[in-house]
Amino acid sequence: MKISDLLKQDTMILDLQSSSKAEVIEELVSKLDEAGRLNNKEDYMKAIWAREEQSTTGLGEGIAIPHAKTAAVKTPAIAFGRSKEGIDYEALDGQPSHLFFMIAASEGANNEHLATLSKLSTFLMDDSFRKNLLSATSLNDVISTIDTKEAEEEQAEEEEANETTSADADIFILGVTGCPTGIAHTYMAADALKKEAQERGYKIKIETNGSGGVKSKLTQEDIDRANGIIVAADTKVEMDRFDGKKIVIAPVADGVRKPGKLIDRALTGEEPVYHGDGNKSGAEENTGSKQSFGNSIYKHLMNGVSNMLPFVIGGGILLAISFLFESDWFLGEDNVITDILGTIGGDNAFALFIPVLAAFIAMSIADRPGFAPGLIAGYMAFNNDAGFLGGLIAGFLAGYIALLVKKLLSGMPQALEGLRTILFTPVLNILFTGVIMFFLVAPLASVNLGLQNWLGDLGTGNMVILGIVLGVMMAIDMGGPINKAAYTFGIAMLDAGNLGPQAAVMAAGMVPPLGIAIATTFWKHKFTKQQRESGRTNYVLGASFITEGAIPFAAADPIRVISASVVGAGIAGGLTGLFQIALPAPHGGVFTMFLVNESTFSYIGLYALAIVIGAVVTGVLYGLIKKPIQK
Repeated sequence: MKISDLLKQDTMILDLQSSSKAEVIEELVSKLDEAGRLNNKEDYMKAIWAREEQSTTGLGEGIAIPHAKTAAVKTPAIAFGRSKEGIDYEALDGQPSHLFFMIAASEGANNEHLATLSKLSTFLMDDSFRKNLLSATSLNDVISTIDTKEAEEEQAEEEEANETTSADADIFILGVTGCPTGIAHTYMAADALKKEAQERGYKIKIETNGSGGVKSKLTQEDIDRANGIIVAADTKVEMDRFDGKKIVIAPVADGVRKPGKLIDRALTGEEPVYHGDGNKSGAEENTGSKQSFGNSIYKHLMNGVSNMLPFVIGGGILLAISFLFESDWFLGEDNVITDILGTIGGDNAFALFIPVLAAFIAMSIADRPGFAPGLIAGYMAFNNDAGFLGGLIAGFLAGYIALLVKKLLSGMPQALEGLRTILFTPVLNILFTGVIMFFLVAPLASVNLGLQNWLGDLGTGNMVILGIVLGVMMAIDMGGPINKAAYTFGIAMLDAGNLGPQAAVMAAGMVPPLGIAIATTFWKHKFTKQQRESGRTNYVLGASFITEGAIPFAAADPIRVISASVVGAGIAGGLTGLFQIALPAPHGGVFTMFLVNESTFSYIGLYALAIVIGAVVTGVLYGLIKKPIQK
């Protein structure tokens, strides 16, 4: 399949009108949508921004390759945009970006599509190819430049395949590349490393961990005879095969930007020796640099929270609906629907979220050896009323004990290596974690009870202050660490039986996108056509409690958007405390707001009023302070 099969003139913009990163993304996504390549524009936009939050796709050298693989894509495609003036896309080299290729891969994309998409990524490493694209005077010239480059590469591959060289004659380097989506950076890093090695006369083999699976997989023979090994990846790759070898571990971006430095490091022999845990199916997450302790804790916590959410949301909403059917509006007490929903949501799904939280925190810390002790410790916390706090402590305890046990057993004789992972590791992990948790659950339960009593005794004034604080946290980074901390606290209080904080959290989380929608509706002259279209979708996103709908606007105009959002969200959160709103559902937006305060009409109206007031304040404030469009 040729690149021109995916890149058509109806998905190309020779002169972008955008002046910021957010506008570029909006313009290219709109182009794909207009060409009929997307199933859902908003979902694809969210997937693109989710990828950007992991790391910028502005690679430097004037190139940016935003990309996503999602069910929101109807037909695999590429959108091309060019800006001769250059746009600040937060590129790795800090320079403006001129060439933009937005890759849209569907979840059902076959390997041929993915190989074609990755091929384009490697072409962009060629200086002359980029210059030809910048000097193209028409869309036909762009297509012709790409076709010519593709033909040259195919010929070069054939010539390389026909060459015969001695396997032991030269320095031999191994590489592994991988990025979270496995479309662009994976193959660009591989190509950069290959090019650098070939220029030096070295032999090199690169394993790519892309969306289409592992390609050019390294063999044990390759590993045994390698002079140096480089793992440039931001995703999980199989690492235990390198046990006892000196390895350079780096981010995939370094593979793209600094291939020469990585090769130099690999050949010096000064890198530390890697020691695996014997888990061949497991993988280590490589970031290339040591994270701060705070970042590590946040990463482990979010791994637990993200895996816990399906249990919290699904179970919590079913449990809340069971209360609705128990009310006088519907069937009253002792009805079969309440029993069924309560059993599914409350007795089972909602009851599992603390063990699941602990298990996946521990797994994030220690990989699979941490899962079983984390799950058991979390279950002990749940059974002994230690609550959400107990689950957090159980997860971190189990994870770090698993690392300690791994270190203690690292000196075992080779003859007992097989028994280490199947017998000694799980037994000791569960034993040590379980014994410590046995003595911790009672004091943790007391702390949990004290927290419940303190929250229960809070007066209206204090609940207003708490609501304002949670509201500000929900809006200040819109889905980032502070937002997640507020949401996690709301869930913890939900588990503790206090329903007020979660009401403030959800109301405040709905305000930023709703406020943006209001601003784009009533101050149309201050927004581009694409921004107005995106603003309309924020009515739906905001009503659904998807705060991230405001992110593109915040990225383009952070000070004004965040300031307006924080004020409105703080007001909404404070009003829920003032109105003494109690919400039993952990998610759902307007679709679950009818469950507040046991489905009482007056409280439902007051909750809606708090959200509307907060959204209007944000919308009006942002509309007033937003600068008009520069003609």
